[in-house]
Amino acid sequence: MEIQKASFFRVPPEVFYGIGAAEKMGELAKPLGKKALIVTDPGVSGAGLLDEIKANLKSSEIQTEVFDEVEPNPSVETVEKGLKAFKHFEGDFIVAVGGGSPMDVAKAVATLYTNGGRITDYEGVGKVEKPSVPVIAIPTTAGTGSEVTINLVITDRPNRHKFPVIDKNIAAKIAIVDPVMTLTLPPAITAATGLDALTHAIESYTCTISHPVSEILALEGIRLMGAYLRQAVANGKNLEARDKMMTGCLMASMAFSNTRLGNVHAASTPLGGYFDVPHGVANAILLPYVMEFNVLGDPQKFSHIAEALGEDIYGMTEMEAAYKAPEAIRKLSDDVGIPKSLRVVGVKEEGIEDMAKEAMTSGNILVNPRAAELEDMISLYRAAY
Repeated sequence: MEIQKASFFRVPPEVFYGIGAAEKMGELAKPLGKKALIVTDPGVSGAGLLDEIKANLKSSEIQTEVFDEVEPNPSVETVEKGLKAFKHFEGDFIVAVGGGSPMDVAKAVATLYTNGGRITDYEGVGKVEKPSVPVIAIPTTAGTGSEVTINLVITDRPNRHKFPVIDKNIAAKIAIVDPVMTLTLPPAITAATGLDALTHAIESYTCTISHPVSEILALEGIRLMGAYLRQAVANGKNLEARDKMMTGCLMASMAFSNTRLGNVHAASTPLGGYFDVPHGVANAILLPYVMEFNVLGDPQKFSHIAEALGEDIYGMTEMEAAYKAPEAIRKLSDDVGIPKSLRVVGVKEEGIEDMAKEAMTSGNILVNPRAAELEDMISLYRAAY
C-alpha cells in the first residue's frame, strides 16, 4: 500500500457559498472598514451586477467607488491604475467582482498597497512578505477559482510575458460564491471558463504532487462539471446547472491551490502573453491534446477521469479506458462551441517555438504526469494549431 507523505492542505479565505450569498455582502464586509474599492470589468459593470452589491455595502454604511478598467489578460499597467485609484479613494479594503481578471487585479493591488514596488517584483513563489489589504472576492464565472487560490496572473505586455505570483499572503480574505451571480454570463464565456475550471480539476488530479484530499475534490469537480457544463451553456438561467458548475469549480480550485497543474497551463500562459488568447479558451483548446500525451504517464487516473466524465468503460482495458478521457473532452468541447484550433483564435505558427521555450520554464512542467522536453511542447502546439 502506498504511504502518503506529510503535506499541508490550505483554504486561506473564508468561503460563504450558496444561492443568495451575495445578499450578505454588507454584513460580511462591515468589520473590514468604511470604504471599499470595487474592482471589476466593463462587462460586469454594464450587466448591472454591481447594483445589489453597492446597495448592500451602503446598508452597512460603507462608501464605494468603482474601478472597472480591467481587461482580459490584465496588464501591469492596469494593476498600477487600480493601485492609484485605491490610494486616491483612501480605501480600507477591496471588493473584486468578476472572473479571474478582476480578482487577480484586485489581489495584485492589495498586495502592492502593503508591500510596495511593482507587481513584476513578486513574480514566482513566496516573495510577498506582508499580508495584503483585505479582499472580498465575488466570482461571476465558474472558472479560474481565483477567489480561493493563493495565485494571481498578470501580463507584462511590452515583453509579451504572462507571469504568476504565488503566495499565501495574496489570498482573498473572504470568498462570496453565489451561483446567482453567473446567470447573465454569455454562453461562449460560460463554455470557456467552464473548461478552464475542468482543466484545473484534471491537471490537479493527475499531477505528480496530488494527495488524497486534493484528488477527492478534483475528481468530484470533474464529475460535476462534466455533467452540467452543457446545460449551463444551453440555458444560462438554469440555476441548478449554475450551482453545480460553481460547486465543481470551487472543488477544483481548492484542489489545485494545494497541488499544481501541468502542461496545459504551462502552454496556455504564453498564448496569453504572445497572442492575447483568453486563458479559458487557450486551456480548452490545448486540453485534449495534452491529455492524450499524458495518458501513458498515469493510465489509471485517466481511466478514472473517463468514468467521471460519463464514459462507459465497462469491459475495457485500463489503457482503452484512459484514452476515452481526452475523447470525452473533445465531445464536450464540440458541444459547447469551443474553437477547434489555435489558428482560429489568432495564433501565428511562427510564434510556436518561442512559446514552447517559455512554456518549458513553467513549474507546472515539473509535475506533469509525463515528462516533457522542448520538442514535445512544440509538437503539442503544432497539433493544437
